[in-house]
Amino acid sequence: MKKYFSQLRPLERRIAVGVLVVLLVGLNWWLVWPHFSDWGRMHRRLKDAQDKLKLYQTTSEQIPDLQKKVNAFESQGESVAPEDQAINFTRTILEQSQASGVAIVNNSRPITRTNDQFFVEQVQNLNVAATDAQLVDFLYKLGTGASMTRVRDLDLQPDGPHQHLSGNIRLVASYQRNPAAPAGTKPKTAKAK
Repeated sequence: MKKYFSQLRPLERRIAVGVLVVLLVGLNWWLVWPHFSDWGRMHRRLKDAQDKLKLYQTTSEQIPDLQKKVNAFESQGESVAPEDQAINFTRTILEQSQASGVAIVNNSRPITRTNDQFFVEQVQNLNVAATDAQLVDFLYKLGTGASMTRVRDLDLQPDGPHQHLSGNIRLVASYQRNPAAPAGTKPKTAKAK
């Protein structure tokens, strides 16, 4: 190559060097420059992966504490057998309505929803008639205690003579799906015959 280059005249040498420079710049523009951002992207991906790893590690270290909290929550509250949940829910509503002086005009049958991992929901629709103080007392007392009852929908309007409130209430109670057995007792198993 040196021998060929030394045989060229000065103008031809300049042209050959110029063509070589243009060729190198063109190859850099085509092959190298589009990949300048790859280094930054690689560092961002590496940082994101390290952050995600740190998050996963801190979360996995919390698993024993979270399991203890789940066990504590499962053992809290009122334990009601699954077959008695609808009856317990209806009884709680009736007792609170009588204590508060709320008249239940009409009520639906409790509907059971089981789409949660920890809880079974009992839903009941009520038509009530009461004064505003009685209704507030009724709803407040339903929400207190271990019953886990709450109001999902509430529609109120005054009755004809504007003496009482007439309302449609949808109540929801949450019960544990599998109540925890008391400590020291073994679950019963069916015996084979």
